[in-house]
Amino acid sequence: MGLISIQRLYKRYALYRRPADRLLEALPGAGGRARHTDFWALSGIDLEIPSGQFAAIVGPNGSGKSTLLQVVAGIVQPTRGRVRAEGRIAALLELGAGFNPEFTGRENVFLNGEILGVSREAMAGLFPRVAEFAGIGEYMERPVKEYSSGMYVRLAFATAIHVDPGIFIVDEALAVGDAVFASRCVRKFEELKERGTTVLFVSHDLGLVKRLADRAILMLHGKVEMDGAPNEVVNRYVGLVHEWQSRELGDGGAATPVAQAEAHRHGDGTSHIELVELFDAQGDAVKAIESGAPLRVRVTARFDREADSPVVGILIRNRLGIDVFGTNTRVEGRPLGRMAVGDRLQIDFTFPCLLTQQDYTLTVATQHLSGGSQHWLDDVVSFSVTERRATAGLASLPTEISWTTTPPS
Repeated sequence: MGLISIQRLYKRYALYRRPADRLLEALPGAGGRARHTDFWALSGIDLEIPSGQFAAIVGPNGSGKSTLLQVVAGIVQPTRGRVRAEGRIAALLELGAGFNPEFTGRENVFLNGEILGVSREAMAGLFPRVAEFAGIGEYMERPVKEYSSGMYVRLAFATAIHVDPGIFIVDEALAVGDAVFASRCVRKFEELKERGTTVLFVSHDLGLVKRLADRAILMLHGKVEMDGAPNEVVNRYVGLVHEWQSRELGDGGAATPVAQAEAHRHGDGTSHIELVELFDAQGDAVKAIESGAPLRVRVTARFDREADSPVVGILIRNRLGIDVFGTNTRVEGRPLGRMAVGDRLQIDFTFPCLLTQQDYTLTVATQHLSGGSQHWLDDVVSFSVTERRATAGLASLPTEISWTTTPPS
């Protein structure tokens, strides 16, 4: 239904220092001297995305994510390599791409339907659903040149999502939408997942990647740096971001590289987390806690370098990788003072565990006051929350109910 096969894919762009250099290079008798430098946006990409898979691409700006989507969608031709896509492709890449600014929203829906290979009669049947999903009201009959960026995305997403694509390619579609529309899009993504649609999407929302994706791909400098489970890839990416920030800030001297096998562990080595423990109210070590009961998280760290006012933090995630609760000593107003080489710090975080019945993971970290990582351990401990009542969502909040009845008059 929607297989994507990418083999040894390269994309080169010629960069000119001045616009005139492009013309001079093309003129006969220019001596054949190259007046440009080569920029390889993609360098040897090999990927196989099977039908029905949700694959997310993450990475910093300039890593080649958008170029890869453009090549797969057929908008940009590769310099070398091969892309094979089976199934109708609906792509939502550049804002308003495929829209005629002079046409109304209604006219552009039908125009985009024809571009995607859907007959006018079929689009007429789909139009009420498109209009309802877009939710732009009377603006559907106005020229799209009068639309805000959010309205552009609403209409483009609504059109692309309702043509029953075999492959849906999306580049930061939710970045300019409001919270209500973003929630609606996420629900639609989940429907596509149930229907077996192949989805390739780029997002800087790492929580969304963990929630939706079956697989994540980290790109750096036009190459695939890591390809695997969303949690592992996101943790690797977050670790790299912390390393880059540490280098920029110059925290703690030279940063210590993190091996691929230790992708969930990163930091500059100023301190080292030795032990992470969970205790109940009686001081017993636990792997499960009843909802609402006090939970104590104990972190023990050793300092291998001097550190002035270090910060210790914790972060709880649910099984989808969504951040549920996080805090640290700086947020809580508990300065730790100066640590000498060899000092061992034991610190407890105690709070009522007001979570619903699920499995959770705990991430812990020691950091510099400026934010640079000393030692960061992603998802280092797992634990379960049990509950006597069946509540929904993430938080299990104590609730009082009162009511009155009024007899008929």
